[in-house]
Amino acid sequence: MKIELIAIDMDGTLLNPERKVTDEVKKAIHEAKEAGIKIVLCTGRPYPGVIPYLEELDLKNSGDFVITYNGALVQKTDTEEIISHHTMSHGDYLIIEEAARENGVHFHAIRNDGIYTPNKDIGKYSVLESFINEVPLFYSAPEDMDKEIAYNKMMIIDEEDLLEAAIANLSKDLWEQYTILRSEPFFLEFLNKKANKGIALEDLANSLNIPRERVMSIGDGGNDVHMIEYAGTGVAMGNARDVLKDVADVFTTSNAENGVAKAIRDYAL
Repeated sequence: MKIELIAIDMDGTLLNPERKVTDEVKKAIHEAKEAGIKIVLCTGRPYPGVIPYLEELDLKNSGDFVITYNGALVQKTDTEEIISHHTMSHGDYLIIEEAARENGVHFHAIRNDGIYTPNKDIGKYSVLESFINEVPLFYSAPEDMDKEIAYNKMMIIDEEDLLEAAIANLSKDLWEQYTILRSEPFFLEFLNKKANKGIALEDLANSLNIPRERVMSIGDGGNDVHMIEYAGTGVAMGNARDVLKDVADVFTTSNAENGVAKAIRDYAL
């Protein structure tokens, strides 16, 4: 069955280990677009951190869409009109910040205008998130935060062993209240319960009247599982984590070997 939409994760998938889009991947994406296939970047990154790649890949035209914050935000790329948006509140901020503090790990919350952390000893992974996405990083004590602010996602971030211990100690209520994703060994992400990449991709496909059988998704991480499960053709990168390989339909090479280009040509063109 002809593929009409391809959803592509960014880090570990679209981007090579140097966080670049190779010429071969650009060429394959262009070939797919020429064939009438919609290319949708589907990432955990904040929207501002995706804009340079949308421009690089010529994905800011009428009819182009992007999914950011692991599915919390779906929007048109030319006008930035929002298709769906599932946010988190100040109350959520206080709940997750407390859980992080009790477990001795760092925490931050993200909006389009910046990353907010209550940690005076700002964690290096908060700094990394700010640097990668070119989004400003702010320190503010929880009691000083604007109670009316809405957030796109929140993250507990720390060294892998510390994060593992914190995850083991999280309450059952948290797992039931939020969508919780392990996007990197040092990132644990919290979203509105109605948000994940699979739900976002389904919402977008339905709005475009594209059946799931004509949707392909490509990913590598735990936060890609939902979109791999939703798509008619779910592709795992060669460098994908086992949790993703377990649910994928087909496989491609790694992000160091132009895996996205191979997947597009093998399964969509």
